[in-house]
Amino acid sequence: MAQARAALEEVGGDVVVLYGDTPFISAETLERMRAARAAHDVVVLGFEAADPGRYGRLIVDEDGATLARIVEFKDATPEERAVTLCNSGLVCADRAVLFDLVASVGNDNAAGEFYLTDIVALARGRGLRAGVVLCPEAETLGINTRTELAAAEAAFQARARAEALDNGVTLTAPDTVHFAHDTVIGRDAVVEQFVVFGPGVTVESGATVRAFSHLEGCHVSRGAVVGPYARLRPGTELAEDVRVGNFVEVKNTVMDEGAKANHLTYLGDAHVGAGANIGAGTITCNYDGVSKHRTEIGAGAFIGSDTMLVAPVRLGAGAVTGSGSVITENVAEGALAIGRARQVTKPGLGARLMQSLRAARDIAKGKA
Repeated sequence: MAQARAALEEVGGDVVVLYGDTPFISAETLERMRAARAAHDVVVLGFEAADPGRYGRLIVDEDGATLARIVEFKDATPEERAVTLCNSGLVCADRAVLFDLVASVGNDNAAGEFYLTDIVALARGRGLRAGVVLCPEAETLGINTRTELAAAEAAFQARARAEALDNGVTLTAPDTVHFAHDTVIGRDAVVEQFVVFGPGVTVESGATVRAFSHLEGCHVSRGAVVGPYARLRPGTELAEDVRVGNFVEVKNTVMDEGAKANHLTYLGDAHVGAGANIGAGTITCNYDGVSKHRTEIGAGAFIGSDTMLVAPVRLGAGAVTGSGSVITENVAEGALAIGRARQVTKPGLGARLMQSLRAARDIAKGKA
């Protein structure tokens, strides 16, 4: 049977069961299955296979539209094995009908297994109607090995890239961009080479994702620029015209319109106000070893390079921090905060120190 590995998806009040190999099925195909339910109690998704191999065969009545039964390869006759119409592994039916049929499935077959596919014959035996909806073979590739998995992934990526280009997205080097199944990119967005989209990413029209960036679980608004070499992690929200530059990591953070973090920065569990500028080397120290804490940076704030913001901490609008500061207390609106040790300069001591260190090194090497 499906080794009980069934995943359920609601489609217009029906339930679709994906069992065995779970393929990538388009929304259009799912909609056609739902529409076919108007004429059939059970709808199975099938495809014409170039090489049917060990796929289950769909046996249809003489009208070519009514499904009589599904025969597993092990149980098929030579004539049935010659059939090229194969089972994809998707069934659409009313929930109550489906589970009633599943409860009646037995294991009287060559393998002694419980075949979920037996529900078609069971349905016909009860006077219910069964039908077939066809899709391209490439849409429902069977995956049994790592090699087949890689081939299916390559087919999906090729389709996703073609769809993005057709929808008006500029891909500088399409073959180097990798999409997730739910990536959404708006028209006139630009995606440069070697960009990876994990699940849950939306990039609005007019945004730019520059080379070697990785995005997952985030939203990038119109006019924003990400990268190169940037990482956006889940919970990141970039408003319009935000800049996230090279070697910047952003996690569970909202950056309001026009905010900038151009290089070498970590922003985690934070809110950055509109127009704020985050200097290089800034870190929101959000984790105390047990719990996460938030950092609030007001609109128009200027965070000096190499600032450590020890959360929880709040900086008001227009606040400024001196470079190299460790900020542990709230900073009022428009205030300047400097949290570093006072510099002490010893004339001549640097040269004498280096001379002493070199002499010690030479003694250790036996050169004295």
